[in-house]
Amino acid sequence: MRSIINSRYTKQLRSMVVCSLLSTALFVQNSLAQSPSNATGLLDPSGTMFFQNQYLGNAAMAGIDSGLHLNAAHRRQWQNSIDGAPVSTFFSADVNTGNRGGLGVNVMNDVAGLINRTRLGLSYAYHMPLSATRNQFLHFGMSLAFNFQRVDMSKVDGDLTDPALMAYNARDNYFEGDYGMAYTDEHWNLQAALPNIRALFTGVNRGINGGTLIYSAVSYKFKNEGAVSTIEPKLAYRNIRGYDDIIDAGVNVSFLDDVANIMAMYHTSKSFTAGIGVNIKRTAVIQLMYTAQTGGIRSYVDGGYEIGATVNLFK
Repeated sequence: MRSIINSRYTKQLRSMVVCSLLSTALFVQNSLAQSPSNATGLLDPSGTMFFQNQYLGNAAMAGIDSGLHLNAAHRRQWQNSIDGAPVSTFFSADVNTGNRGGLGVNVMNDVAGLINRTRLGLSYAYHMPLSATRNQFLHFGMSLAFNFQRVDMSKVDGDLTDPALMAYNARDNYFEGDYGMAYTDEHWNLQAALPNIRALFTGVNRGINGGTLIYSAVSYKFKNEGAVSTIEPKLAYRNIRGYDDIIDAGVNVSFLDDVANIMAMYHTSKSFTAGIGVNIKRTAVIQLMYTAQTGGIRSYVDGGYEIGATVNLFK
């Protein structure tokens, strides 16, 4: 009788979690449709966000696993085609603090032509267990972040006393916040995140155009014995300011007890991301990725090349 009650209770909790995630995503989408704002994220996020470092896309993933996790990624776009092409660098660190808590810090620097933007974020996440036997958790996370955006005067070929340049660099730094939630168990991973909640509720946003307003994702991990360790298909949705919505669909496959992996994601912006990685003694992970350019400008520029590294300590 107790097992039947527990089973019903677990099913009810799972239904509540799924409904909560979907309701959050629908509320955010409706709100943004009524009061759109500029976005502060990148139109093309780091490829590590999908599988290697999910904390980049959702504050609720900070400290989701035991130990300390250090992540870094570097990407160069259009390297051989355009002078001043975008170069992006990402760094994050997150740790499980015990008592169901997690802390994280993330830094992103994006240089494109004359514009240099740096974002510094601090995160806290709460991981609430639903069932210890099935490893079910509900996760909530919040980030507070500062955006610093300036024109690099050393690269200006013109009048350095131009009032427009001076006014741009004299702007105040922009303060913002992110909210995210997720449900995880042994197989499922459901996420919904809202970057820059300040813009949603106040209509004030001084970030750059062309970033993610809503991010949601669902994946299911198949676990196997043998050469193929896990197969994890994933479907993600991004609502983009000033662009068509983007759906990302792909899979990550791990081999030899997660010693190596290959991943691929197709984006409805007529692009794709593909990568290969290696896990060294379950401590250091190196991932090499290539993202093809979107369909509209593929004839003029090549894609982006990215390397991501993760170090897991004190697990």
